[in-house]
Amino acid sequence: MAAPIRTLCCSAFRLSSRHFSSTCGVQAGQKWRKEHGLSRSGTEYGPLTDLPDWSFEDGRPAPPLKGQLRRRQEKEALARRIVMLSSEVDRGIEVWEEKQQEAKRLEEHKKSLLLKPKGNLLIKKPKS
Repeated sequence: MAAPIRTLCCSAFRLSSRHFSSTCGVQAGQKWRKEHGLSRSGTEYGPLTDLPDWSFEDGRPAPPLKGQLRRRQEKEALARRIVMLSSEVDRGIEVWEEKQQEAKRLEEHKKSLLLKPKGNLLIKKPKS
């Protein structure tokens, strides 16, 4: 009994002009948002995710939600990492420049140790 049903289903799928899509519906509009300088999805950052949902009637802000605290900690950790990596790059550039200057000084020192021309070679000949 199972074989005729499976055959019927398979033949119905083959004859059908509809195709099934396996793409995720969450990615809808992702390309457009990236082209316009926005986040991949509407929930990554912005006022709807960063600002509190409500406040007290007298104007006091609401306590931050767990997600807001987590995002704030992630942003702080990312900022610390950026500063650390930036300082490492700056230090690397300084070390490289020091090495370049030292190599230049060494080359000039080697040139100063070479024998100097003497006698007739020091006299400049007038060009005619």
